[in-house]
Amino acid sequence: MKMHGLGNDFVVVDGRHGAVPSIGPVAKALGDRHRGVGFDQLAVIENDAEADARLVFYNADGSLSATCGNATRCVARHLMEESGQQTVTLRTERGLLACADAGDGLTRVNMGVPMLDWSEVPLAEAMDTLELPIEGRPTATGMGNPHCTFFVDDVDSVDLVAFGKEHEHNPLFPERTNVQVAHVIGPDHLRMRVWERGTGITLASGSSSCATAVAAARRGLTGRSVRIELDGGTIFIDWREDGVHMTGPTAHVFDGILTQTFLESL
Repeated sequence: MKMHGLGNDFVVVDGRHGAVPSIGPVAKALGDRHRGVGFDQLAVIENDAEADARLVFYNADGSLSATCGNATRCVARHLMEESGQQTVTLRTERGLLACADAGDGLTRVNMGVPMLDWSEVPLAEAMDTLELPIEGRPTATGMGNPHCTFFVDDVDSVDLVAFGKEHEHNPLFPERTNVQVAHVIGPDHLRMRVWERGTGITLASGSSSCATAVAAARRGLTGRSVRIELDGGTIFIDWREDGVHMTGPTAHVFDGILTQTFLESL
């Protein structure tokens, strides 16, 4: 299936009904927008003994990703429509994530409690995650994957390709990092752009939105419930005691079958 959440697009492989060959070696080829299908992330749906399904994520460069908020939301919507349920539970490396129909075509996912200690993000050495010793004093947040959030005067003036590439590989982040630039539009209202590790610029990112909302609240720039304007549209983040709740739209674009010729060419 091809899906997207606010333009953050995915290939989703449903592996619940039969053996799926190892996706890792072909993920990069599938992610090629000219010779494959094209995606920001790839998600594989698998059976799980305790949850409605288990999700495994890959970046466009073929590397594994522990979490992908927008893809989780898209798959949750698909499974709710498939089953007629109003809620589903999905397992990722973040653990069991509760997902629900939020009304008006929106889907809500509890992305779990943010990880704020340096060792959980993780960072390479002990330090305060609120302001890192990097020019711009960004905030580090773990959402199952590492995030580095810069608050700037105007996100649209940032050369995000150069900026993202530079900071994705900062030695403070041994597992690389997702990079966000954000500015405050008004009370509890942010504008954000995203560079995702292993992928590049994306129109949206669920986990990045969660990390940015948490960082903004920690720095006193907003409250704990915010609206974020992304390149691909609007997402709503609510940092509660039980986790960071992300609410936004989803789209199921088409279903497809990979040809034998394409697979053999790999």
